[in-house]
Amino acid sequence: MKKVFILLVLLCATILANAQVNYEVSKIPKELLPYASAVIRDQSVYTQVDGGNTLYHIKTAITVLNKNGDDLAHIAVWYDRSNVIKGIKGTVYDEFGKLISKFSEKNFEDQDASNDFSLFEDSRVKHYIPSIGSYPYTIEYEYDLKSKQTLNFRDWKPNPYPGLAVEKSSYTFACKPNFTIRYKEINMPAKMVAGTTKDGLKTYTWQLNNLKAVRNEPYSPIKDTYLSTVKIAPKDFVYSGIAGSFTNWNELGRWNYEKLLANRQTLPPATIAQIKDITNGITDVKQKAKKIYEYMQGKTRYISVQVGIGGYQPFLASDVDRLSYGDCKALVNYTQALLKAVDIESWYCVVEGDNAKISLIDDFASMGQGNHVILCLPIKNDTTFLECTNQKIPFGFLGDFTDDRTVLACTPEGGKLLHTPKYTAADNLQTRKANLVIAPDGELSGTITTIYKGTQYDNPESLVDEPLKEQIKSIQKMYGHINNLNVEKLEIKQDKKQMPVATENLVFNANEFASRDNGKLYFSINPLNRSSSIRDIRNRTTPVYINRGYTDEDEIIYTLPAGYKPDMEPLNVNMSKAFGKFKMSTVFADGKLTVKRMVELTDGTYSKDTYSDLVKFYQEIADADNYNMVLVKN
Repeated sequence: MKKVFILLVLLCATILANAQVNYEVSKIPKELLPYASAVIRDQSVYTQVDGGNTLYHIKTAITVLNKNGDDLAHIAVWYDRSNVIKGIKGTVYDEFGKLISKFSEKNFEDQDASNDFSLFEDSRVKHYIPSIGSYPYTIEYEYDLKSKQTLNFRDWKPNPYPGLAVEKSSYTFACKPNFTIRYKEINMPAKMVAGTTKDGLKTYTWQLNNLKAVRNEPYSPIKDTYLSTVKIAPKDFVYSGIAGSFTNWNELGRWNYEKLLANRQTLPPATIAQIKDITNGITDVKQKAKKIYEYMQGKTRYISVQVGIGGYQPFLASDVDRLSYGDCKALVNYTQALLKAVDIESWYCVVEGDNAKISLIDDFASMGQGNHVILCLPIKNDTTFLECTNQKIPFGFLGDFTDDRTVLACTPEGGKLLHTPKYTAADNLQTRKANLVIAPDGELSGTITTIYKGTQYDNPESLVDEPLKEQIKSIQKMYGHINNLNVEKLEIKQDKKQMPVATENLVFNANEFASRDNGKLYFSINPLNRSSSIRDIRNRTTPVYINRGYTDEDEIIYTLPAGYKPDMEPLNVNMSKAFGKFKMSTVFADGKLTVKRMVELTDGTYSKDTYSDLVKFYQEIADADNYNMVLVKN
């Protein structure tokens, strides 16, 4: 094994030494420059399976055209005990292809890549940012990586970001003839070419040339849906000494269940007795599960664990019970064990957790598609999903991290693809009602009550456990269009039902809200909830994608100073588009000015031609939100 790895490194080094490189920027084909902040000049990714290991050699030359491309020249290589880096080196060239400097592994900064709440994690990152004073410049680098497993292969993404053009890029996967793979091409203009090396290895090669940059456009779809990717998965594999085989989600889910999850749910007899005691007398399965879930939340805390096989296999339930902490896998497994103590069935579910709704690919099973685990209760006619890493989230509520996407349930019968609940625009509702008084000197005072539902329930979550002083600072920032806001009273309540509700009550006053001039008062009618316009783009290339819908309803009732009335025409805006609705109006009667506002945005994918309507939609909202009122004496 060691000899094979050394030979691979020497082979790639020889290729590099013999190559005649010329990275003059003037040689970049002109058709690649539009919308490009950087251009991949030459890239090769070589992946080889050897026994129970996967060897990678990555070589990249990238020209950075302007400061927007600097991040693309940032080299970051992650590693841990199972993934070992060898031989990082590189060179930097100027606009004319002249060598500026060289760098090696000693120039890289080595940092702990664990997050702030991790207790055990051996993940680290080596990174290097070239310090270049002028543009354009080219950075060329290469390195080798040895991964001690053959279960999960890195995706090939030749153009992983908008604004990146590709002059030349290739990917080769090599393995012995008896090693079987499946692959998935996504937006791949080049097809795979099969071959054989002199050593008898099978090769699968993709080659891309002159791929234009995709413009970075607002409201673009998830990148994986329009940029190029090749995914590869094995049939037979070894992971941390555990062998397995799969060709579909059912088989992968069964392997997870039998090899990673089985026999890890034993609990101490005292804990089992306690669970039976706290659920005694509860006959409804869902209510019993809720009681157990809340027990788990009160007992445990979340930490990240990424050591060795800990990347895929959970801690023993008995360890979590003893230590009272665990990562997503451990807490899901522990909750399963607690539920099992009273004969409630549950399923361990692998999901891609992100604010963007990223689903597992239905027709291509692979281990690398999920980064998080949640729990499913397959209650008849009432399937319920649980997030086990959040000690404050309501039972049965997922929020916006794992909602509305395909997940893999690992069951005794094998893997099952399920879909998590979707929270609609109507579900994600924020309603605000304000009763405000404007004094003759321009002072504003009154009350604001805001109700948050669905995924908007989380809007005030960060305030709940903060000291009052910090809450007030956040409220002053939230209502930043009210200068000199002085909080007299603030209260936030949470109703943690399955579709939870949070209520915020605010009593305040603010000096100099309305400005005075020649006996008139001037103020903005909507200081509570404003939207901004979005930039216009001509000749859009990607569809319009709205990731999550919501509804905002605001009503502000101003009691005006005695003897004053509006000196402007009433505002009345009403728009309806396929992707949303907007209404805003003002009515003056009996000394009160009532402002009503409603914005509804519907998630979905819309044609690229819709974008001009979306720009107009937000411009209309922004104009109405900035509408200024003039009050004059009768």
